[in-house]
Amino acid sequence: MAKVHLLNVAVHNNPATFFTPFQFEIQFECLEELQDDLEFKIIYVGSAETVEFDQTLDQIVVDAVPKGQFKFMFQADPPDISKIPADDAVGVTVVLITASYRQQEFVRVGYYVNNEYEDQEMKDNPPAEPQFDKLMRQIAADQPRVTKFKINWDSANASAEASNECGGAAQDTEMVEDQSNNGLLKNSELSQEKTNINTNEGLIFEQ
Repeated sequence: MAKVHLLNVAVHNNPATFFTPFQFEIQFECLEELQDDLEFKIIYVGSAETVEFDQTLDQIVVDAVPKGQFKFMFQADPPDISKIPADDAVGVTVVLITASYRQQEFVRVGYYVNNEYEDQEMKDNPPAEPQFDKLMRQIAADQPRVTKFKINWDSANASAEASNECGGAAQDTEMVEDQSNNGLLKNSELSQEKTNINTNEGLIFEQ
């Protein structure tokens, strides 16, 4: 049974210019106190053809999370344009939010991202070299996709054991969206939900 449930992801700064930082407000629940850290990442997919151009925009380590519901704002700078193939700069790509425990990814949230020129003439006749400062970024906030992975939550050697037991099995579910920190995120920087919340309400994906 999973010890952490992702309850909600709210997309901020959307739509925005290409160089505007990404902002996601993340809410999650720990069903019991965790012995190790949680790690969250924001990954920008530079090309649909290969993972070679994927960029980790930022990552946060949340230390020793107690039982309860929490939320925090996750902000990341835009991708390094020198690492994006020119042919993939304009059009649809993906941004991912991943959550891991003991180096095991247990949930992944993906959003389609459309980068296009705001000027109609540039839309009709795009320049040979992408002009990133002219691009607008639109995240499909109402169409996120969640993939959940079965992991070993208890063993200190969890990563290797989960790989052997699970064989990479994953479950995809639809998610309905209701609307940076660097390095270590202390518990004091988390906003804990003090009220009793019915966990069957307002979930971003089916349990």
